[in-house]
Amino acid sequence: MNKVITVENLGKRYTLHHQSERQPYLALRDVLAEGARNFGKRLLGQRDKEMLHEEFWALRNVSFEVDQGARIGIIGRNGAGKSTLLKILSRITEPTTGRVRIKGRVASLLEVGTGFHPELTGRENIFLNGAILGMSRAEIKKKFDEIVDFAEIEKFLDTPVKRYSSGMYVRLAFAVAAHLEPEILIVDEVLAVGDAQFQKKCLGKMEDVSAKQGRTVLFVSHNMAAIADLCTSGVLLGNGRIVVAGPTDEVIRRYLETDEKSIGEVTFELKPEADACIIRAGIFSLAKTSITRVDVREPFIISVVLTVQKAVRDLEVSIRIRTQRGTPVCFASLSDSNDGSLASFKPGTFTCSFEVPAFFLVPDHYRVSLILHEPCIRNLDIRQDDLEFTVDETGSSMKRYGDPWVYGSVLPKFKAVVKTMDSISDQEKGLNSNEL
Repeated sequence: MNKVITVENLGKRYTLHHQSERQPYLALRDVLAEGARNFGKRLLGQRDKEMLHEEFWALRNVSFEVDQGARIGIIGRNGAGKSTLLKILSRITEPTTGRVRIKGRVASLLEVGTGFHPELTGRENIFLNGAILGMSRAEIKKKFDEIVDFAEIEKFLDTPVKRYSSGMYVRLAFAVAAHLEPEILIVDEVLAVGDAQFQKKCLGKMEDVSAKQGRTVLFVSHNMAAIADLCTSGVLLGNGRIVVAGPTDEVIRRYLETDEKSIGEVTFELKPEADACIIRAGIFSLAKTSITRVDVREPFIISVVLTVQKAVRDLEVSIRIRTQRGTPVCFASLSDSNDGSLASFKPGTFTCSFEVPAFFLVPDHYRVSLILHEPCIRNLDIRQDDLEFTVDETGSSMKRYGDPWVYGSVLPKFKAVVKTMDSISDQEKGLNSNEL
């Protein structure tokens, strides 16, 4: 394959300045007095107040290659180095170390309104942006109508863009970048500003540009569904370095396993006075890896470790899953897997695991409560909302709707059958033959 982007040992270093003993507020008289003191110290050979310098590497030792026509998803948490990488590839900033080789014209959409002049109209900015991309006036005029139709801003075409909303900015900016035939299209998280319908339209256009026209797309997003749907491969960045690069599914899986925001595993103090209590719980993949982010396409396990200090005849282990807004989603118990029969526990330590199937929970953030109890008699231990996890949209049937949470909390797969009316019996039609 023809390599259109080659990145070798790329690094970008910034210098952060911290002034020691800095006062929270300085009046003019303080500045003048401080200047006089420092001047006197220099005359006496004394050192001035030092400015502390700290080196920060936004990127370090980053190397990868991109084939022509590839669709690469670049993911990672905030501060991982994604935007810095795109700015270097777009030639907005220079690397500190390493080098980048790019074959072809690059169109970048990194921030809302990039390359636009706020005082010019939408029409004028189309020609301005096209010229920046190296297009001739004839080439821009040839694509002009397609750009306007895609952006859906014809009514405001002769309005200065400073009066556009952020969504209108993005519509026009993406339309220009995608239609002026760049060999390489670089798109940052800026598409998140647009509405769900326009995001879907943009993803379709990027796929069309790549698959049918053989152009290369680099796409940064925190939307795992968009990454899974569009990209053929991915790069996961962490602390300015490449964590993993490869097939999209593998990169997304690694990203979900390294989330730090939720509470995927927790240990509790032993309750000496309790007959039984929960001492540990966690969210795990089927490979027994502790996780806090769950792929909607993958099953996962909620594990509860309990210690029984005094024999309990009818002990029930239950979990309750609720949304972040507190809406109950489901309640499950150990007895559900035992024909409803309660279990007797002798003293010891036990693990109870609940396997949650794939395509069950709607992508959202969830909290889990853990309960040990003798049903209708007494509660032995309750841990309220101590576990948290997030289900990520990576390819469920709900992704086409934009905001799946408004459709409920679960993704049921009901058995549905379609028949022609001629093949349905009178009884199935609900007709009483005696009334015919």
